[in-house]
Amino acid sequence: MEKLIITVAPTGAQTTREHTPHVPLSPKEIADSIYESWKAGAAIGHVHVRDVMGENTMDLDVYQEVIDRVKEQCDIILNLTTAGGLVTTEEERLRVCELNPEMATFDAGSMNFGSGVFYNTPAFLEKLASETQRRNIRPEIEAFDVGMIDNALRIAKKGLLEAPYHFQFVLGVAGGMPATPKNLMHMVDSIPEGSTWSAIGASRHQLTINTMSILLGGHVRVGMEDSVYFRKGELARTNAQFVTRIAELAKTLGREVATPDEARQILKLQKNSMKRVGGKA
Repeated sequence: MEKLIITVAPTGAQTTREHTPHVPLSPKEIADSIYESWKAGAAIGHVHVRDVMGENTMDLDVYQEVIDRVKEQCDIILNLTTAGGLVTTEEERLRVCELNPEMATFDAGSMNFGSGVFYNTPAFLEKLASETQRRNIRPEIEAFDVGMIDNALRIAKKGLLEAPYHFQFVLGVAGGMPATPKNLMHMVDSIPEGSTWSAIGASRHQLTINTMSILLGGHVRVGMEDSVYFRKGELARTNAQFVTRIAELAKTLGREVATPDEARQILKLQKNSMKRVGGKA
């Protein structure tokens, strides 16, 4: 098997201090958490940012502060969310690409999401795919159910997403596919040969889905975006705790953990500058 890529998602859009006092919210807290996770073995940091009130924001200055703080400390790959929260405008979401990240999320369909609705229209997805392609940003195709895989492949047929594809299977979100071993296997069997993939098990399913991913040759995402508990009844104190556990588990199962540069080779990334570069041409 190729080496295991560990992604850390330290903050997310939904996790608050009411869920856990340990979730990082300020740019410094987020950057420090990503750096600590890199030291523990993470190759990718998945970035959401918050404003001074702890609410979701797509403010590019806040993103840039996190980026600059991280890059001063380590060479981890940064994967910026283009989702933000459920009420973020399409214009705000597209503007994240101006930061020229190595990776950005591509949420491949609309769905009920908890008590809200997460809108990703076909027209918006084509715009987002075109923008990531134009800027040499690697889309991480987020699939919350198997239909989203087909959505992405239809866009790929128009030449807007390029193979080999990288998928992130998001299982266990209310409104999406349940986090079961059978569903994960079905998702893996539904993507084109030669694709890479990673998987998330939301909440209590995180470790189960992570373990299956290691054994099946996929990659993993961990962090307080997906689960605040390290084990039943015990809140994780840091995101690095989750990364350390996966790195140790991978070693036990005979799979090496990828460095950021090794992950770049596996995912065929271009090492972008991550400096803000204008709007659309």
